[in-house]
Parts: sequence; C-alpha cells; structure tokens
Amino acid sequence: MKEKFLIIDFDSTLVQIECLDELFFLTLKGNPDKVKIMGDFSEITRLGMEGKLSFGESLEKRMALVKAGKKELDEFIKLLHGHITESFWKNRGYLKEHAKNIYVFSGGFKDYVIPIVIKLGLLPENVCANNYIFDKEGNIIGFDKENFLAQTGGKWKQLKALNLSGEKIVIGDGWTDYEIKEAGAADKFIAFTENAARKSVIEKADFTAENFDKVIEILEKN
Repeated sequence: MKEKFLIIDFDSTLVQIECLDELFFLTLKGNPDKVKIMGDFSEITRLGMEGKLSFGESLEKRMALVKAGKKELDEFIKLLHGHITESFWKNRGYLKEHAKNIYVFSGGFKDYVIPIVIKLGLLPENVCANNYIFDKEGNIIGFDKENFLAQTGGKWKQLKALNLSGEKIVIGDGWTDYEIKEAGAADKFIAFTENAARKSVIEKADFTAENFDKVIEILEKN
C-alpha cells in the first residue's frame, strides 16, 4: 500500500482565521483610517483566495500595508491559540500519531505558524512557510522573496521540491491549495469548509470535508 502524506493548509484550515489579516488589524489600533485600510486589505485577501490575484501579488500588496514587529507578533500568537480549528484540536491525537507524514503549508509566516503546529502535536520541521526579515529593533521590514511560499505557485513548487514518495493529499480552503493538484504535484485535493466555503474551490475538489473528522473518514475509505 502506498504511503500517504497529508499537506494541510494553515489559514482558515488549521486555524479559523486568515492570519495576515488579523495581524494587520491588530497593528491598526488607534489609526483614524482603520476602516478603509482594513477594507482594502481584506479585498486583496479575498481576490487571492478566489484565484483572481496571484499569490505573489497578494502577499506583496498586503505586506506593504503591515507595520508590525516582534512585540505585535507575540501578542498575535497568544490570540491565535484561541482560534485553533475545533475539529483539528479534537483530533490532535490523530495528528500526533501521523505527524511524520503531515506537512503544514502556509503562505503565512513561520513565526506564528510553528507555535500552533507544536500545540497540535505536529512537527515544526514539517512546516513550509515564509520568513520575516527584521531590523535591529525587531520591526518587520520585509520577507524572504526567494522562499517558494513567497512566490506565485509556491505551494506546488515546494511540494515537488520535497520529493515525497507516496500518495500526496492536499487539505485546504483556498485556490492555492487546489493549484497543488492542478500542477500535478498532488494526487487528491480535499476542500476544507469548516471555516470558509469558497464555491470556486469546492467545484475543483475531489472531496469536500466540513471538518477534520470527515477528512479522516475520506482517508480511510480512499
């Protein structure tokens, strides 16, 4: 029997929220233009998730608006612990048992992804995500653009680079997750809808799962 590898998305999948959005909103406290800026930022995110804006463009546009540092990141990580997706938290025993075959792919950043991954019993070395660049004062001044996950098509490029030998199953809510299978890097794509149901993504999926319990059921039957 072929060994199975799960490639799990982070935002709106392992956690209930879109992290760059929420971190950004956190940095806007007291800003008089908060409502307008938040609207612009959310629109960029939406267009990217629906495949109407390339990931590289989306990340670049959003990062240009974020003014944050290590202090805000620490505050955000504490907040994020309260937004772990319920069905993943409930099944953390399953996650821990299969951890060596589970990878977390995120267009977000390792600084806040890894603490949540560890909390769920998964392996930090199996996290593929972006890296912030900080100045001497700990302010975010950019990100590593050479990282696969900072690029358009980064998720499928990253999975191909891992060269995993076995069946590769992607679980996620966004267009960049579907793209992994479309590019021929994965065997199956499961649209995960517990936190967000995107019609354009669901229409492309091999299966749809309303929670991680359903994902486990699909894996056991297929």
